[in-house]
Parts: sequence; C-alpha cells; structure tokens
Amino acid sequence: MKTKGIHHVAIICSDYQKSKHFYVDILGLAIIQETYRAARDSYKLDLRVGLHDAIELFSFPNAPARVNK
Repeated sequence: MKTKGIHHVAIICSDYQKSKHFYVDILGLAIIQETYRAARDSYKLDLRVGLHDAIELFSFPNAPARVNK
C-alpha cells in the first residue's frame, strides 16, 4: 500500500490538561479547535501537525486503560 500521508490520528488521554500542555507547550503544535462536549463531560482538541495533518486529542472522565503488550 502506498500512501501520501495521513489526515489525522485520534488519541484518547486520561489527563486533558497534562496532555494539552505536552502537545501544545512542549511539542509546539498549534491548536486548530478546542471543544468542550458537555453531554459527554469531555474535551476534544484538534492540533495541527505539519501542513495537512492533525491530531485529535480526546479526554473522557473514565478513559480506557492503556493496553501494554
């Protein structure tokens, strides 16, 4: 399979403020949009990666546990 890039990657985080700090303040990614979703008591943060790609950062009150192998 040959690709020219990816549109976005979705990441679920357990600590929204720590994750936002890491991606924005440490890695320097630009915020496209930040949305609080009251019905889910969660945040969605869209971050620009390069010219055409993005990371969607999701937080949930009871985020699933990390899978380790």
